[in-house]
Amino acid sequence: MADGREITGTGIWSVHLRYGDPAEVSEAAAELEELGYTALWIPDAGGDVFESIERLLQATRSVIAATGVLNLWMHSPEETADAHDRLTRTHGDRFLVGIGVSNAAMVDAMTEPGRYRKPLAATAAYLDALEAAPTPLPRQATVLAAISPKMLEIARTRTAGVHPFNVTPEHTALARQALGPSALLLPEQMVVVTTDPDQAHAVARETVSYYLQFSNYTNNLRRIGFGDDDFADGGSNRVLDALVAWGSPEDIAARVREHRDAGADHVCVQVLGDPSHLRADWRALAPALTAL
Repeated sequence: MADGREITGTGIWSVHLRYGDPAEVSEAAAELEELGYTALWIPDAGGDVFESIERLLQATRSVIAATGVLNLWMHSPEETADAHDRLTRTHGDRFLVGIGVSNAAMVDAMTEPGRYRKPLAATAAYLDALEAAPTPLPRQATVLAAISPKMLEIARTRTAGVHPFNVTPEHTALARQALGPSALLLPEQMVVVTTDPDQAHAVARETVSYYLQFSNYTNNLRRIGFGDDDFADGGSNRVLDALVAWGSPEDIAARVREHRDAGADHVCVQVLGDPSHLRADWRALAPALTAL
């Protein structure tokens, strides 16, 4: 839901919709809407994220454009609230602001050493400031990148819901239990479009190995039964299969359906692999994913 709108179906999460060639991004966004995807999600790893959101909104008519997620250390609450107000007035109620606290290694590297501190308190303070901004950002237009129990609780009481990243259907079930029945639950699901297990694991490991460096993700995986052996050498096949769906479009749709059955309102899919194949993969997946 963005300002009262429901968000359902299946979306696309893509770094290339954020940092790709602007003309190609606009063309891809329009095609994704025609294919039936209901939301387009982009990350925030530096640069003007609001310009990228506006590009998606300009290229489409009805899909939701969402930050997955806006890094709260990189944008003031006033800037964020003002951008949401401006873009909503221009393009309608289609901008969902996903907000995240990220992690110390990334934030300190991208901003200044020691900037990252007290993530729970920083998140609460940011939400306070959004509500107090000259053009307040409504709670129902925000979700948090929450995976831990304490961050899920902040999301439950302070926002419309959560956008968990790098999670499993088991986590989705736990998150739904923690959030209650009415909060939005919008997980991201990584996928590889191949039926070759060796290729799938190789492609998955390239991405998953990066996230296994960060304690917020490994701690979350420990809560659902994974351990040190699963985090070694770029990730065990067991953890890769848990985090990354692969196979035919129908196989991948089955994983998305697991999230939906566990309580997700909407699932956004991140296709891993060769960027030059992205649009072909999005097309190939669309019939199975948009029917859910």
